[in-house]
Amino acid sequence: MATKSSSNLSELYLEENKDQIYDNALAEIQSFELPLGTTLRSVYDDQPNAHQRFMEKLDACIRNHDREIEKMCNFHHQGFVDAITELLKVRADAEKLKVQVTDTNRRLQDAGKEVIAQTEEIIRCRVQQRNITTVVEKLQLCLPVLEMYSKLKEQMNVKRYYSALKTMEQLENLYLPRVSQYRFCQIMIENLPKLREEIKEISMSDLKDFLESIRKHSDRIGETAMKQAQQQKTFNTSLQKQNNVNYGRNMHLGRSRILESKNEITLKRTFEEDDEHEEEVLTAQDLVDFSPVYRCLHIYSVLGDGEIFENYYRKQRRKQARLVLQPQSSMHETVEGYRRYFSQIVGFFVVEDHILHVTQGLVTRTYTDELWNMALSKIIAVLRTHSSYCSDPDLVLELKNLIVVFADTLQGYGFPVNRLFDLLFEIRDQYNETLLKKWSVLFRDIFEADNYSPIPVANEEEYKIVISKFPFQDPELDKQSFPKKLPMSQSVPQIYIQVKEFIYASLKFSESLHRSSTEIDDMLRKSTNLLLTRTLSSCLQNLIKKPHIGLTELVQIIINTTHLEQACKYLEDFISNITNISQVTVHTARLYGLSTFKDARHAAEGEIYTKLNQKIDEFIQIADYDWTMSESDGRASGYLMDLINFLKSTFQVFTHLPGKVAQTACMSACQHLSTSLMQMLLDNELKQISMGAIQQFNLDVIQCELFASSEPVPGFQGDTLQLAFIDLRQLLDLFMVWDWSTYLADYGQATSKYLRVNPSTALTLLEKMKDSSKKNNIFAQFRKNDRDKQKLIETVVKQLRSLVNGMSQHT
Repeated sequence: MATKSSSNLSELYLEENKDQIYDNALAEIQSFELPLGTTLRSVYDDQPNAHQRFMEKLDACIRNHDREIEKMCNFHHQGFVDAITELLKVRADAEKLKVQVTDTNRRLQDAGKEVIAQTEEIIRCRVQQRNITTVVEKLQLCLPVLEMYSKLKEQMNVKRYYSALKTMEQLENLYLPRVSQYRFCQIMIENLPKLREEIKEISMSDLKDFLESIRKHSDRIGETAMKQAQQQKTFNTSLQKQNNVNYGRNMHLGRSRILESKNEITLKRTFEEDDEHEEEVLTAQDLVDFSPVYRCLHIYSVLGDGEIFENYYRKQRRKQARLVLQPQSSMHETVEGYRRYFSQIVGFFVVEDHILHVTQGLVTRTYTDELWNMALSKIIAVLRTHSSYCSDPDLVLELKNLIVVFADTLQGYGFPVNRLFDLLFEIRDQYNETLLKKWSVLFRDIFEADNYSPIPVANEEEYKIVISKFPFQDPELDKQSFPKKLPMSQSVPQIYIQVKEFIYASLKFSESLHRSSTEIDDMLRKSTNLLLTRTLSSCLQNLIKKPHIGLTELVQIIINTTHLEQACKYLEDFISNITNISQVTVHTARLYGLSTFKDARHAAEGEIYTKLNQKIDEFIQIADYDWTMSESDGRASGYLMDLINFLKSTFQVFTHLPGKVAQTACMSACQHLSTSLMQMLLDNELKQISMGAIQQFNLDVIQCELFASSEPVPGFQGDTLQLAFIDLRQLLDLFMVWDWSTYLADYGQATSKYLRVNPSTALTLLEKMKDSSKKNNIFAQFRKNDRDKQKLIETVVKQLRSLVNGMSQHT
């Protein structure tokens, strides 16, 4: 029972549960919120008869609803009827109202057509206004872009390229991004790189024109800069002279200053050919427009290609530097060639210096120093080569002045120029060489024009003119009355004047070399020493060796060199006065004129001896002895008398010579005459000599001895001059007296009467007499005396030969 009751309870619970499920399904269907498919599936998924039971539930629900509707209709029916009634009443009024509304609507439509038209017009205007406002806003946004682009084009047209690049930068960074959606902006953006390239090309073209312009104007720029430097130097020199007006007032220094002033005026004129009255000197900026290089530098810097531009500029300038440094082949011929060469170089570096100071980084000091060092080496090489071709000292001097101005100009711009001044010392040596060559010609001309006779002076005025040119002092000559003669010839004062002119010419080169007075003094003395020891000495030596210079001329040359030697101390004083350096200074060099003139004098003396001997030889050559004559003529030979007369007249000219020179010349002449006569006797071609010829020869020697004893030149002691003929005299006495026994007995003794007779000499002459005796005395063998004499000769010959052989063995 319990089980059955439980079963019933369970069934009852299930029934109630199923009813609840159906109620829920109906509720879900009524709610229209959940999908019906799910709900219906839940109903049909139950018991097999669930559908029927659900439909029953559904029908029950429908009936309940119908009952509720019926109740509601019954409740509201009277109100519905009343409403219908009222609605029917309103129907008639509604028809009337409809007619009225239709009429009103028609009339309203008719009246509103104009309003609609105006409203549409207003709407259209509003749309246009809105569009205009939008366009204005967009144009206001685009107009700055267009204005900037128009400004860019205008800047391009007027060649303001740097401003144009700035405008492009503003367009790209500020304006174009605002209106980048428009097509014209894209066109602009595409054109900007092209414009940049165009600007680069145009600026580069302007730069090339600029480079070509400064290449053409570099000489003018350099000339202007050198002119300014020279004017400044002239001003400083004048100022220094005014400050030193109370110092160094002497004649020679005054003259040197006059020469210096003339030199500066001359150099200044060379730089003022066309601008003598120009008050304001143009600068590099006045002559060349530097704006292209500034503009190009800024443009390339803005474009980020500054380094490319710097490299290009420096490369092109290096090329131009090489062209500027290449001289013309004929530059050394005229000073204009050198001036143009220097002007171009100065112009080049003035431009570089200007670029260095007005730009940042385009040209650096390191770059200019490197370029200058390269140029300086080339300049020095060029000047060293071309100056070596200069043979005109005036041209070398002008070259030196140009180099000084050139160096001073570039030094003013900060370039080191010490090597140029070192080069000037090399050129100074060459200048001295050209001066020496020029003065060599002058000396030769003076010597050629000299008459080699004492200078005649007729009155006091002429005498003062001569001594004003040459420092001559002779108290004895001053006591003599006019007219009188000065001992030297006309070439002496002329040579002295030319030596002074040479010193002046040397001084010209030493000026403006930034050297001390001591150094200049040393230079002048060294160059003057070269003039004396080389040039003048060589000219004197050549003059002395010339064939047309005779004994009279040689005597005058010796006198001239003596006076020139005495004048050397005056030349030293002259140099000291010019340089204002005392001769007592330790480092002061001395002039070597004393040795020069002494050497020339010795050469002239030797030439006198040589020419005297040559003249004696000429007379000896015309001697015509009859070596086979039986007896002498009883008088001396004519050629010998002529020779003695010549020697007498010659030695009379020697009275102005120093005594030792005249004595030496006379002794040399007598010794040479004696030697020549001895050689004549011993000549190998002379095969035989007769006693008559010996006697004639003895007469000639007697005349020579008489000449020697007449003291043709004063100063000989006793028979000193006659000793020149002692060898001949003893030899002739031996043969004339025929004193062979004495000769042979006393031979070798210091007290021998025939000490100076050499056995070989006696043997040679005796053999010639023996041969003559054999040929001339055919019948001598028939005369006893002749046979005895012949035997004696043969005996003497044998003894002489034994003496000669003994001497050779002893030797």
